[in-house]
Amino acid sequence: MAYDKFTILKSSAVPLPIENVDTDQIIPARFLKATERKGFGDNLFRDWRYNPDNSPKQDFVLNNPIYSGKILVAGKNFGSGSSREHAAWAIYDYGFRCVVSSFFADIFKGNSLNIGILPVQVSPAFLDKIFTAIEADPKAEIVVDLPAQTITIAATGEQESFDINSYKKHNLTNGFDDIDYLQAMKGEIAEFASKSMY
Repeated sequence: MAYDKFTILKSSAVPLPIENVDTDQIIPARFLKATERKGFGDNLFRDWRYNPDNSPKQDFVLNNPIYSGKILVAGKNFGSGSSREHAAWAIYDYGFRCVVSSFFADIFKGNSLNIGILPVQVSPAFLDKIFTAIEADPKAEIVVDLPAQTITIAATGEQESFDINSYKKHNLTNGFDDIDYLQAMKGEIAEFASKSMY
């Protein structure tokens, strides 16, 4: 299994109300030497999280202990810039399983879906409601229901639907990457192949 199955995620969220966050800000280019998906979380938002002497920047949200959770709530146009997969790897490795924004760059969105991160695109108005809920209560619970394709602010019950490709939805709910998907169909593939021989 490539990653954890994603069905219903109930979690507090980390707010990052910054627009146009590009992949170089998510994971700076100097940290792209590794080829495995491990360890990238240490350098997620590295230049925003740390000073040049590696001391944490106290005013950055990931260094604020009042915020935690498996959901990152970001401003509009998240994941723009270069197509590096490492940006999604860093987010996953840090512990996030869902990113919410009012708009995602297409390549980042695809990279996220391929490794088990659910990018939930909501309306600008609903994104503002989520930020407001977190501001009112840093532990505010957000419920992301992939089978139903809904995201809900638990405290108010406000809810919005989101779109997802049916193939990617199937893979996320089963914890599959593309190779896992094919392996799961080995029996059907073999049966088809045997019939095609005659």
